[in-house]
Parts: sequence; structure tokens; C-alpha cells
Amino acid sequence: MGFGKGAYLKKLISSMPLPYRSKPLGSDLDGSSPPSVFIGTANYPKVFAGPMMADTFGDTSVLDTPEQWLGSGKSQQDIIGFRLGLVRGTSAVGISDLDNRMVKKLQEISLASDSVSGHVKFKHIPRGVTFDEETSPYGPSASLDSFSIDNPRWNPRLEKVYHDTDLLAKDALVGLYRDGVLFSQLQKALSTGTMGIGKNRKLVPTKWSITAADTTLADHFLSKVRYHPILDRYLTFEFSSLNNYYLVLLLPSFWQYEWFEAFIHILGKEENIFSDWEGPRGKKEYSSVGGCYYSCKFSILEALDRMRVQAGAIVLREAYEEYVPLGVFNVRENVRHAMLQKPREFESLRSALTYASSRLRLPLSRFIDQSHLLKDLLVSRQTTL
Repeated sequence: MGFGKGAYLKKLISSMPLPYRSKPLGSDLDGSSPPSVFIGTANYPKVFAGPMMADTFGDTSVLDTPEQWLGSGKSQQDIIGFRLGLVRGTSAVGISDLDNRMVKKLQEISLASDSVSGHVKFKHIPRGVTFDEETSPYGPSASLDSFSIDNPRWNPRLEKVYHDTDLLAKDALVGLYRDGVLFSQLQKALSTGTMGIGKNRKLVPTKWSITAADTTLADHFLSKVRYHPILDRYLTFEFSSLNNYYLVLLLPSFWQYEWFEAFIHILGKEENIFSDWEGPRGKKEYSSVGGCYYSCKFSILEALDRMRVQAGAIVLREAYEEYVPLGVFNVRENVRHAMLQKPREFESLRSALTYASSRLRLPLSRFIDQSHLLKDLLVSRQTTL
């Protein structure tokens, strides 16, 4: 293979044809934010932050609510169209400068329960489109000259957390999620420094806040799953969408986890497989495959807690021709949907893997060669395929 997943996806993004264009804009924009904000990583701890706005009024929530996309059958082109309709404004600000007037407006947007109307004046005409392996794509961007919003109505649950400056951010995230706040909402509130101990609050770049929320919620569910009885059989769950196929194999064991993703004939004849894993004690270093590892882990542990069982998990993902990186929501929501399907039951690892092999385009042996956990399981059971 010769290079890692990040390098491969950067090459994929740079090679994408660009029928992906947004409509022409001027230097002024009147419209609605879904609500949506974006905080970059460049120049950290001084970052480029700002609102994401559409040049239309009314309910624009579908543009930045991934939870609505798969369940309503939205296609890859639908989602790209939504996202490229968002225009990003940027302004340089320190991560601790929460008294900045622009940051206060971003906090109001992230706490809003509905789309927020506003007016943005840019220093120049917004240009370009952005695709990334971690975050969802968005349309043109430009530096802010001025930025105003109407008074938004805040989500009462998010507002309560905002005013509680003694509540730890991790407890806020868990409590909000338990109370029904969407992941996409609480992630944006975390990114704008609206939760946590007062003196510790700061802006968090969008891609970091996504992984932080996934990790926090995964850890919460794992702390519960460890006390559930171990699954007594092998189960497979499947789901396909957005030029991806996912198969989740649950094992009758204590928690352990391995994630595989294969990119097949997207740039040409390549068949690249990337993977990472953890044992019962979890993972200390950041995953080599990026944020999708944590998005998948969270989705599976959430499902295991719902099922009231403990299990190990092997997750096999294949991405096919015309696949476009849409951000880690793609993994989170696809795996969630997989775990809501009726599973197939198997009495042995061999029979479960034989079924999995029949569903994959690549030979299962290619995944086994790349693996750590799955290979060990096969050796310990003296199973060959």
C-alpha cells in the first residue's frame, strides 16, 4: 500500500472532478443558519471561526442535521447539494476569547433550537468548496467583515448546561444525549465553548469536537456495557448506503473491537484496506484511521447498551466506486442504522465469517491479513476459511 489512510483520502479528494460547485454569490448574504458554525484547526490556538449560512430564509436545518439524512433516503448527491449550499464566514479569534462579540453570536447560534436568520458581509466574494475526511463538505468561504443575527430561541436543555458553570463537559454531553439532544447539536455546542467548568471553557475546532463527543459517549456506554451479560451467540448486522456497505459482527466475548475499511476501485484499480483495534482496556493513542474509529465505536456501544449485552465487535466497511468523503457522520449514522436491522444468528465464528465472506466484494482473507484481533480470534479457535 505504501501510505496511510489520510494520504489516500487527500489524494482522492484532490482527484475528484468538480461538478461540485456552489451557485454564484456576492459579498453580502442574507439568509438562515441551520443552525451551524465551523471552527477550523489552522493556527491553533488562534483559530478561524464563523457561522455557516444559507442564502435562503426559513427552516434550513436539513443542511446540517446528519441524523435526518439516511433515515429519509437522501442520496450522496442530495447531501452534497445540502452542504454546498452552506457558506462559511471566517474570523481569527483566540480559543479562550469567549467574550469576543463574534464568538458570542456563534454561541447563540449553536444553542438555538431552530434556524437563525442573519446578515453577513464578507471582505470579498466567497469562493471554493471544501471536502474533508472528518467533517462534512461545505460551500464557499470568505473572511467576515460584519455579521448580525436575529434573536434566536435557545434549546432549553442546552441553555441549562450553558448556565451551569460547575458541570463537567463530559457530564453535560452524556446528560444532553440522554435527554434526547441530537449528537449534531451537542457537538456544535461543545465546539463553541458553551459547556464545561466555567474557567476551562474554550472554542474547540469542529473536527476535534466531533471526536471528543464520540469518545465521551462511547466511554459512557462502555462503562455500562461492561456490566451486561456476555452475548451467547454470533450476530451480524448489515446496512448499505452512500456507496458504502457495512457489516457488524458481534462476538460472544468481553468488549474488544476491530474496525476495517476498504476503498475499492474509487481512483482506479486500487483496493486499499485500513484498520485499527483495541482490546478490553481500550486504546490509549489516537487511532491511525482517524475519527471514524470513534464514531463507529460509539454507535456499537450505544446499541449494545440498548440490547443489554456485552460483546466484542468486528466491523467491516467497503466503500465503492463514486464514493465521496462526507465526514465521519457517514460511519456513525450507517452503523447506527445497521444496528437497528434484524440480525442474522450463527453458532460459530466460522459460520459467521463464511456468511460475511459471501457479502463482501474483497476476499475475507484480505481483511484477515490486515487484522490483529480477528487473526488472533481465528488462531485461538483454530478456524480457517
